[in-house]
Amino acid sequence: MTEQNLVEGAQAITSKIKIRLLEKGMSQIELSELISEGPQQVNRAIHADTSPKSVNIRQKIYRVLDIKE
Repeated sequence: MTEQNLVEGAQAITSKIKIRLLEKGMSQIELSELISEGPQQVNRAIHADTSPKSVNIRQKIYRVLDIKE
């Protein structure tokens, strides 16, 4: 996978989550409280951090926001 593909994938993840938050009228802070994670960790996960913790948080976000991977 090229660097450009990684960047595009990260942007797609971020956009998908942010659009869903807007649709639900929810802020990232509210999301972080709902999934019992810190706001900074949630922000890193939304911006496609690849650490295992961020991957786990993204899974929670997908479930809460009903996003299909």
